[in-house]
Amino acid sequence: MKRINRRIFLSTGSALTAASVFHIVPRHVLGGTAYAAPSEKLNIAGIGVGGMGAANLRALQSENIIALCDVDSDYAAKTFNQYPDATVYKDYRVMLEKQQDIDAVVIATPDHTHAVIAMAAMRAGKHVYCQKPLTHTVYESHRLAQVAAERGVCTQMGIQGHSGKDARQVCEWIASGAIGAVREVLTWCSLTYYPWGHASWSASRGTRPEETPPVPETLDWDLWIGPAPFRPYHSCYHPRTWRSWLDFGCGMMGDRGAHTLDPVVWALNLGAPETVEANSTDLNDETHPIASIVRYQFPARGDMPPVTVSWYDGLEPPRHPDVEDPRDLGDGEGGALFIGESGLLTCGTYGNSPRLLPKARMEAFTPPPETMERVPDSHEMDWVRGCKNGTPAGADFAYSGPLTETALLGNIAKRFPRTILRWDSASLTFPNNDDATAMITPPYREGWTL
Repeated sequence: MKRINRRIFLSTGSALTAASVFHIVPRHVLGGTAYAAPSEKLNIAGIGVGGMGAANLRALQSENIIALCDVDSDYAAKTFNQYPDATVYKDYRVMLEKQQDIDAVVIATPDHTHAVIAMAAMRAGKHVYCQKPLTHTVYESHRLAQVAAERGVCTQMGIQGHSGKDARQVCEWIASGAIGAVREVLTWCSLTYYPWGHASWSASRGTRPEETPPVPETLDWDLWIGPAPFRPYHSCYHPRTWRSWLDFGCGMMGDRGAHTLDPVVWALNLGAPETVEANSTDLNDETHPIASIVRYQFPARGDMPPVTVSWYDGLEPPRHPDVEDPRDLGDGEGGALFIGESGLLTCGTYGNSPRLLPKARMEAFTPPPETMERVPDSHEMDWVRGCKNGTPAGADFAYSGPLTETALLGNIAKRFPRTILRWDSASLTFPNNDDATAMITPPYREGWTL
């Protein structure tokens, strides 16, 4: 990814107690394949294991990796070789039907297939870890959160910063009043995909390639397309550049925005926004814009005042007058700036490295006592404990569903430049814009359902 300058944009005892006896009862006695007592290992399947899914599985090697599914056997070959005892599949539907000993699945496919796979897994009684963004559409985020609650499975979205101590510090510092009431937050990622999915095959942006090369023998292109409208195979979509395309990915807002908005939503206890508006460069019907600004208005929450949250992708936010050096902001690629009544707080893309500004404020600052439980290991293992203990993971779908909804509202707003869209989360509509409402639930390709 490349950076575009702003100017371009214009979570022993020896005695055998009753509790420990309970923990070693086999899972099939205690409630079906989806239950695993804390002393047991989960049987985990990975779906989409050639990229980020491989990293998730490495963090889960204390458990049993028993099945692997990927539509591209060449792209996933390295991961397949790392787990020679795992059964390999191309189609997740076949895997869920045939392999009944699976307790939990890890989903790291392209964005447009997250929802259909996660829904099928939850309906099969499996716990689900799904990479960010949770879904490709607003309706899907809403529906996955509903079904997760109905099925009682443990879920987690892959926003690893949520399990870090730094994001918890952001929440604790804001709650302690370190910078006073917050009425504005700037969030950003100064990177862009250009020319990944925009112009890697031609000089023209927003057009599909005309050439139709043969589908590699190792790839099931129909399964890769899944619920999206069918189009011929081209290497500009798979394996790495699909994020840029409207039919497959959620752009930078889904990629980095899901991470960066997390500590903001968490620390400020944000619910649904009241309005969202945006402006973007080079709008077209095929690819996400190279650079955008999205602005959300959130209502008051308890004793917290209304707040404006702005997101910048492909560029940096305007310089705040109390920031001595722009290099003090975020982590060099992105981050957040909380603007309080009595000071500033900045952190990086994943809520990392929080600090007060100006620097003198941080040097004189005594952090408040820790009030939030720390995750001792990894985001993935936070989910594993939830699966075994029956407790929610930190970024479960009840939390990450609404978070994803907020991010994806921004993508819709980009399609209606300089238009203030009023949002009604209860009805999943924009009461003042029927065309924007139509984008909440786009149709699936025939043969695919949620």
